Amino acid sequence: MNRKRQNNQQVLALEPKDRGEAPAHGDEETEPFMAKSATENSAFTEQLMEEVCDRENLERAWKRVKRNKGSPGVDGMTIDDAKAFLRQHWPNTRSQLLDGNYRPQPVKRVEIPKPDGGVRKLGVPCVVDRLIQQAMLQVLQERWDPTFSEHSFGFRPGRSAHQAVAQAQRYVADGYNVVVDLDLERFFDRVNHDILMSRVAARIPDKRVLKLIRAFLNAGVLEDGLVRPVDEGTPQGGPLSPFLSNIVLDDLDKELARRGHRFCRYADDCNIYVRSHHAGERVRASISRFLTDKLRLKVNEAKSAVARPEERKFLGFSIANDGSERRIAHRMARVLRLLSDPARANEPGSLDPPETAFVSLAAMAERA
Repeated sequence: MNRKRQNNQQVLALEPKDRGEAPAHGDEETEPFMAKSATENSAFTEQLMEEVCDRENLERAWKRVKRNKGSPGVDGMTIDDAKAFLRQHWPNTRSQLLDGNYRPQPVKRVEIPKPDGGVRKLGVPCVVDRLIQQAMLQVLQERWDPTFSEHSFGFRPGRSAHQAVAQAQRYVADGYNVVVDLDLERFFDRVNHDILMSRVAARIPDKRVLKLIRAFLNAGVLEDGLVRPVDEGTPQGGPLSPFLSNIVLDDLDKELARRGHRFCRYADDCNIYVRSHHAGERVRASISRFLTDKLRLKVNEAKSAVARPEERKFLGFSIANDGSERRIAHRMARVLRLLSDPARANEPGSLDPPETAFVSLAAMAERA
């Protein structure tokens, strides 16, 4: 452990100094459409926690948490409260992180309405834990993201739902006009911790980081005044959860690519495009078995289907069977914003009135 570096960083100034700063990785508005693949060689070191606790990394993380706002967690601490708390207590918190002894607090259960009815359950961490998760995310994502599939679009820097639908529309226009629409039942609540941690441990040698990720997974959920223990799932609401979900589903992406399938995935929404209904049923059955046997995930058979693109919605869009146009329900706009910044999902506000619009393939190509 680099003690000299620790001694130079005993006090964290959460507000960055008045100086120019390059945009944080992942904050850019636009980036090239296709992500470049990278070899999965381990670029991580045993000093990863020192990078997480680096002053500049923490300043970037604080700016992101502050910009996302969000409500307090179980400790009732607001953004402003956390700022004052960290000025006084950060040296102790940092020492706990570097020693591998930090214990996150349980997340607070928050419910938001789904556009098709029902509610989505989120787990909102306290502000200090959001800061630490964001700092970890910035370090891990910078190295890990280039190894993810080019067909994965959710919760990744420079990639979006619109790009996913654009790619799907191109598949349909190319004649792959039958979609295998897979719905993973309560995916974020059912991620197997051991499978996830085995993937993480294969790339990260810093035992303190592994211990902290496991601690966040097992922190528990405060609901109806009681803390419920958690032994599976990555509760939506914290900065780290979407990244961890992509690590798990990267296995699915690699299996689909190995089989030569044309597919688009945005978080747990995955569509596979084939040329015939018969091929679609075969793919649906085999991939469902893969998800169950290899990842311990359950496919919701009632909500999954093999159908024409016009009959299904992908991220709020339905695509014409010839790929010439797509239709979007504008009330999905707020939902897509929440997917980009899940920590803001507890903010009040209703969905926009349902409207629809048609976008031609040519117009979409100009946007992509």
